[in-house]
Amino acid sequence: MQKKVILNQTLINIILERLCHQLIEQHGNFADTVLIGLQPRGAALAYRLEKMLREKGVNNIQMGLLDITFFRDDFRRRETPLHPNQTKIDFLVEDKRVIFIDDVLYSGRSVRAALDAIHSFGRPRSIELLVLIDRRFSRKLPIQPSFCGHTVDAIDSERVLVEWKENNQTDQISIIPYEST
Repeated sequence: MQKKVILNQTLINIILERLCHQLIEQHGNFADTVLIGLQPRGAALAYRLEKMLREKGVNNIQMGLLDITFFRDDFRRRETPLHPNQTKIDFLVEDKRVIFIDDVLYSGRSVRAALDAIHSFGRPRSIELLVLIDRRFSRKLPIQPSFCGHTVDAIDSERVLVEWKENNQTDQISIIPYEST
């Protein structure tokens, strides 16, 4: 199997617009809400959503990045050394409504690790999950998104690849075989 493009730049923009409107509908002016991008792949999506929300007049946004590397349940099972990312949360999450942002929800393990990691910064009032892509039949843990851009049915030997124009020439989401990465 070769690379199969499932969402192009136009469709991704429509999805991001819809997600922004859903966030505004649920969280208003974001007075008690914070956005937390899960490192590394949720960071680009979090930055993009923050920018779009500001363009829509939501200026009271606190956004941070959370590294979950050493909170994962499989970090000791890897044969190659881990390279952690930076956590950047310069605000309290105590009694805040936290929205985790990630590009693809697959097994649910990253979200579980994020649930453990966020408590180092306080006790949130609530935690929601926003994902661009939900691989709904691949879950290993009972975790579901609160906000979902698009649902994809991919088999375990396939990977959902999210590309952003900041790193590539265009925004694009594809399904590729794992050995292609």
